Amino acid sequence: MDKAFIDFTLLARATEETRTFKAGEYIFRAGDEGHEFYVVRAGKAAVRLGNRTLEVLGEGEIFGEMALIDSAPRSADVIAETDCVVVPVGEKQFLFMTSEAPYFALSLMRVLVQRLRHANQALPN
Repeated sequence: MDKAFIDFTLLARATEETRTFKAGEYIFRAGDEGHEFYVVRAGKAAVRLGNRTLEVLGEGEIFGEMALIDSAPRSADVIAETDCVVVPVGEKQFLFMTSEAPYFALSLMRVLVQRLRHANQALPN
């Protein structure tokens, strides 16, 4: 994932609140309500749909943002691939950052577009 525009690692280091997960532990499950997204501070997290791994995310990458954008339940499982430390970003902070930091909002859109392009490439022709 191209993190050149905004480094989400900076966001992860800007807060002291973290959550730690052991390898194999669910961070959240498809269908769960979502009131925050996460930045990976350390380790790796796997995004899975059924028994398919869609993506493995590492330090500075984000997940769970879709639930904050559309208020729908989580669309996939996220499981700690290795021991993992994540930083939760709540809805208030998310709304503040998107309204006050246009570069943050643009970076978030770039992440979503990259994921959509990746999903489109995976579709059979």
